Formats: sequence, C-alpha cells, structure tokens
Amino acid sequence: MPALLEARDLRAGYGPPDVLHGIDFTVEEGGVTALLGANGAGKTTTLRALCGMIRRSGRITLGGERIERAATEEIVRRGVGHVPDGRGTFLELSVEENLRLGAYTRRDRAGVAADMERMFGYFPRLQERLRQQAGTLSGGEQQMLAIARALLVKPRLLLLDEPSFGLAPLIVREIFHILRRINAEERTSILVVEQNASLALDLADHAFLLETGRIVVSGTASAIRQDETVRRSYLGY
Repeated sequence: MPALLEARDLRAGYGPPDVLHGIDFTVEEGGVTALLGANGAGKTTTLRALCGMIRRSGRITLGGERIERAATEEIVRRGVGHVPDGRGTFLELSVEENLRLGAYTRRDRAGVAADMERMFGYFPRLQERLRQQAGTLSGGEQQMLAIARALLVKPRLLLLDEPSFGLAPLIVREIFHILRRINAEERTSILVVEQNASLALDLADHAFLLETGRIVVSGTASAIRQDETVRRSYLGY
C-alpha cells in the first residue's frame, strides 16, 4: 500500500529541548498504524506535531504534499481529524452543537446532514442524546462524541490519542469495534496512540514503539506482538 502520511526526521517539543529526536514513520493509505510507548515517550507530542500545534521541524507529507509548514486549520482542511487526549469535548454545548463544530470547515450542508446520519449508525447513543449537554454524558459517550466530531471533517487520516483512557473494558471493546468498522467501511486511515499495546496491536496493521522520543522498534503489528522486548515491557508476558 502507498503511504498516506510520511514523517521524516521529525523533531518537536515545547521548549528548547526536543521531545522527539528525529523520528521516521508512515501511515499507509487505508491502514491502521499504532504508536506505542510508556508515559513520556513522546506519543502525544507526535500527534500534536503532525497537527501543527507545537514547534516542529523535519518533513511531513500527506498524500504526497508537504504539510510541515501548514497551520493547524489548513491541516484539518486537507483531511486530518484529531481526537486529542482528554477528548476535547465542549462540555457546555449540546451533543448536536459539538458535532456541528466538527463540520465547521465544510460548506456542503446536504453532505454534512448525510454524514451526521452515518455517525448515528456507528454511535446510536449520540442520536438518543442529541439535545443533551455534552458535559452530562458518560466518559464512553464523550469519547464516541469526540470520534464522531473528528469524522465529520471527512478525514483521510484520523489521529486518536489514548482512546481507551479511563474507560471501562466493555466500552473500550465497543469503541475499538466501531473503529475497525470505520476503517473497513470508510477506508479512513488511522494513527492511534495507545498505552494498551495489546489492544492497539489487535486494531493495527503496523506499529512503531517510541522510547524517550526515538523509535526503537517498528514493523507489522503481528511481528511486534511476537517481539520479546515489546512483550516483556508492554504486554506483560
């Protein structure tokens, strides 16, 4: 498969010292890539760097076009949806208002309405709670809302930051099942940052393991699952 996203010698940080020290990775067109690592490894920093939210250098291409100098809004317009850590939900707004904010860059009103209906097919609970204030939703429902809002951008690439964090195992399984459907049915490429390595490797085709801002292991998800270093350090067996 050709690469949809390519990062080469990506460096990024929040102050003078870099958090990322020249990492290289790709996300295939229509594929799912997992970025694994412990707390502080640089996983969230990587997603923020791709979105233009922090200082960065190196080369980033999306569909063959350079985006490392593009502003965050331009990157969204080019088809990158981001579900940040903490979900980024507007708690005072209703579910419907949150979803409409996801489509703010779009001008095709009929297309937005059709996509909203499609989101309700994936997340029927959101339709049931359409008029409800987002802050009153459960953690799992807020995560569903954050994913649906990002999908209303009509992204070619969906970035997910710790989608399982703080959620009950049953809800996590439901959300990851929906992500599989979205990848299969919409052909949306996914880059998922996840501390639960086992969960992420079940979803992904390829994976990269970050340690203190450097990629130390990369390969297919099945090969990495068999890697002894990963098993001992991240899978616990």
